[in-house]
Amino acid sequence: MSSIEKQAFHPALDLLEVVKNNREPEHEVSPLFLNRWSPRAYTDQKVPDAELNQLLEAARWAPSSNNQQPWRFYVANTEAKLEVFRQFIVPFNLSWMSQVPQLILLGSAKLTPKGDPNGAHAFDAGSAWSHIALQATLLGLSSHAIGGFDSNKARELLNVPADIDLHAVIVIGYQGDKATLSEALQEREKPNQRNPLSASIVEWNA
Repeated sequence: MSSIEKQAFHPALDLLEVVKNNREPEHEVSPLFLNRWSPRAYTDQKVPDAELNQLLEAARWAPSSNNQQPWRFYVANTEAKLEVFRQFIVPFNLSWMSQVPQLILLGSAKLTPKGDPNGAHAFDAGSAWSHIALQATLLGLSSHAIGGFDSNKARELLNVPADIDLHAVIVIGYQGDKATLSEALQEREKPNQRNPLSASIVEWNA
């Protein structure tokens, strides 16, 4: 994509070429939802703090049960903090993400401020992640949430309280050249498809 094309492109209005070639919606939706995908090839370019804060601000406005806002973000954007994160991320994921200079560990509070169980905390954290991913796409960034990390080790290293569940490490950055990946991952480096909508809708009788 040329610099002129990049200036004219808007992720909420236009489809990326790689998305056009790999995704076909059954019904009309904003291109933003199709343009969001999870690459593994990233550069080592640092995302400006202002843009990283925009992602977290978008997450702050996610809906949550009773407006409890249980999400918690552990941000690593310095080399010292990133080195701590690398200690609890599994080797497979480190093989493609170790150079990314900003990561977010997403957690959520299992209890309400009054100390009652919050049955929706994980659901709400997922909503916050979705906001991060979509805002990243709007900014021309890429994101990838991974579950491949040692949550017990993360809890120990980051001194995470027992009432916080840990869900995913979120990679935030600029998409890189897939040639930096292993051959196996290069083959997978494209937007994936979805099951038919009918596979997710449960038919029932009244």
